[in-house]
Amino acid sequence: MKKIFDLARRFKAPSLKAIVFWGAALILSLGLFAAVRSFVACWRLTSLPGIPLPGCPGPAVNPLGTPVLNPQGTPVAASAPTPARPPEITYPQWDGGSRVNVLFIGLDYRDWLANEGPPRSDTMILFTIDPITKSAGMLSIPRDLWVNIPGFNYGPINTAYALGEANKLPGGGPGLAMKTVSQFIGVPLQYYAQVDFNTFVAFINTIDGIDVYVEEDLVLDPLGTGLDHVKVTCCGIRHLDGARALAYARTRKTQGGDVDRARRQQQVIFAIRDKVLSPEYFPDLFAKAPQLYGMFSAGIHTNMSLEDAIKLAVLARDIPPQRIKSGVIDYSMGILGNVLLNGQNKSILKPIPDKIRVLRDEIFTSGGPTSPIARGQPAELMKSEGARLRVTNNTYTPQLEARTGNYLLSQGFNVTELGRPTGLANQTVLVLYSPKLYTLRYLISLFGISSSSQIIIKPDPASTVEVEVRLGNDWVSKLPAGY
Repeated sequence: MKKIFDLARRFKAPSLKAIVFWGAALILSLGLFAAVRSFVACWRLTSLPGIPLPGCPGPAVNPLGTPVLNPQGTPVAASAPTPARPPEITYPQWDGGSRVNVLFIGLDYRDWLANEGPPRSDTMILFTIDPITKSAGMLSIPRDLWVNIPGFNYGPINTAYALGEANKLPGGGPGLAMKTVSQFIGVPLQYYAQVDFNTFVAFINTIDGIDVYVEEDLVLDPLGTGLDHVKVTCCGIRHLDGARALAYARTRKTQGGDVDRARRQQQVIFAIRDKVLSPEYFPDLFAKAPQLYGMFSAGIHTNMSLEDAIKLAVLARDIPPQRIKSGVIDYSMGILGNVLLNGQNKSILKPIPDKIRVLRDEIFTSGGPTSPIARGQPAELMKSEGARLRVTNNTYTPQLEARTGNYLLSQGFNVTELGRPTGLANQTVLVLYSPKLYTLRYLISLFGISSSSQIIIKPDPASTVEVEVRLGNDWVSKLPAGY
């Protein structure tokens, strides 16, 4: 009996403070679980298999063609059919190791309001993220830059989007805008994100505004009608709501015109980043997740898959501000001029390619896709890296690693090791220990790698090789005869 009393004394009843703490933790956990579950179940912003639940915001959609039912079990009336759009351009899935370039497109609301047809792009910013060096950059492109638009001769770069939409080209406006920017800047583009101004304003308001450092007196016109002028004064931190943040980013009434405007846009982007990545703001951000989702799904369009969007968001979160380079194509990199466009006199900026190339290489780094060597053939680019390879046989096929090593040597690879098996595998896997991206890309093509799960990014300065090829059963029948 004494032992029982001793045991009872050892396990004291929890205090009121402990009960309140664990109760609050349980309620918070359940609330967070419900919010995240609802957010994911109703996702429509990027491509994701499955059908959103009936209670999700946005139009009722059922890809199977069967009636969509509401919570009471009765059919939901179909919404009016939307005009057919050309299919989006499809892009290879991101391999997780290569540099990613994303074109941000902000649409000119004046074209919408005036009902003048497809809108022009009011803002173009080219973002780049390098997962190997954990660095990023953004390059602002003036709207009046005079460039060659594929299929339409020369014109202001902001008309590329409208031409793509009006002529129903593959990929529409974003597709032609991406082609134009890629051809002019000289870098490949994988993704775009198209944002309308109403969504931008609503987003800023939802996160309770942003703080920017104002460097000069400005008169803002949030609605663009001239009826609601707002003055912000120099010099210090100013808090801006959605409408004023948009007006601050768009005003051109300064001595630097479009160049000053582009710098303010980058300033706003950094302010948004600081706000949403602030740890003290995380609870509010989670609470507003459903509201933000509904807003984004209506006002942001992108060709990025949900998987890639999440991977890029996590990567971008871990890049410190000092590792983000930024630049603006300014008036020193072009010649101001005038042309007659659609019967009207139009001011333009004719680019000086050599000067823009210098800025581009500063932002994308000399070892990225913009370096001089990047203009060569894939095999030459691979050979120039001189990456050391290890080949490992993860199949029951005898000597497959030695035969494959000889084949790779004949292709110009630097095979230095034959490794021990790491386990039986059906698929070939590539392991990248150092940033030898041209070698990686060539191997992806050579081995027919089709899934990001077949590529492992594993930085290791102590590794004796830069790339390891772990052969799977899928390669047995593909090895050319004679090896």
